[in-house]
Amino acid sequence: MDRKLRAAQYGCGKMSVYTMRYVYEKGGEIVSAFDVRPEVIGKDIGDLIGGGKKGVIIRDAKEAEDVFIKDKPDVCIVTTMSLMQDLKVPFLTCAKTGVNAISTCEEAFYPQNSSPVLTKEIDELAKKNNCTICGSGYQDVFWGNLITVLSGATQTIKKIKGKSSYNVEDYGIALAKAHGAGLDLDAFDKEVASVDKVSDDERKKIIEEGTYLPSYMWNVNGWLCDKLGLTVIRQTQKTVPQTYSKDLESSTLQMTVPAGYATGMSAVVTTETKEGITIESECIGKVYAPEEFDCNDWTIIGEPDTQVVINRPATVELTCATVVARLPDVVNAPAGYVTTDKMPTPIYRIKALNEYVK
Repeated sequence: MDRKLRAAQYGCGKMSVYTMRYVYEKGGEIVSAFDVRPEVIGKDIGDLIGGGKKGVIIRDAKEAEDVFIKDKPDVCIVTTMSLMQDLKVPFLTCAKTGVNAISTCEEAFYPQNSSPVLTKEIDELAKKNNCTICGSGYQDVFWGNLITVLSGATQTIKKIKGKSSYNVEDYGIALAKAHGAGLDLDAFDKEVASVDKVSDDERKKIIEEGTYLPSYMWNVNGWLCDKLGLTVIRQTQKTVPQTYSKDLESSTLQMTVPAGYATGMSAVVTTETKEGITIESECIGKVYAPEEFDCNDWTIIGEPDTQVVINRPATVELTCATVVARLPDVVNAPAGYVTTDKMPTPIYRIKALNEYVK
């Protein structure tokens, strides 16, 4: 591509401060931005990311379709919420107008195993209008490609076990609420944990209806199995509340989480495969106590055993940098809903983004 890569930003919250700045730093440009909140609509994106005015005014998200038809950006970065149902409008808008899209939405990483009907709808519309839709972020590298690369150095694998934690304070109120942060334990049981207290057949029905609430690892396990060529025969999920012995202040929830209330949740997803390899992954998202920090811990059990532990990863920045590094891959990918296991392994973009576009 002999010009700058042109990106749109859909969702101008905490994550967008990094994604938009990173696009500029990698030689691209933001040509339009959208949000639903009156307090940011009408602002110049430079007011969010710093560095002076950019001449790009944040518009109401309702205007996105008309703007895309007129301006046709190369790609749209969607940084709003964590579930596919929440991304139905922006993804279908992109697919309808033929604009490539990539999202930090965790379910979007591998939505085939949790929202198959909506994913198929987006896939068909994207193919019709020759664009690519996908999800990426922290999990693309640290829960996905890192593990599959290490697997390539393993003679025999019996089990893959992963554990990762993150502070919901860093990602906004939608994510914090999805983790049950701030709920008393009875409310957590009813609103969060109850979805997994079902039989396999009931879960399958809920998934087909498009009302399942997957934890992040549900989709990660599906991605890993696809990337490693494993055949899933059963997958289960269990969520349990996380608590703390003292009150915790939450700026994101704008409340004090009382001692003994849910500060968030742990979700353990266990996947059994036809090949005999089990994947057991756990994600812990909560309002952190002062002594807590992000960590990423994975072990491949087999011959040989291999463990990788990463303490204090800058999860937000790594998420946003991964998404921006993926932009050329999204533009280069075939049309449809294409998960990143079908794309090249992420690499450092030392040149301007447009120089990687075929």
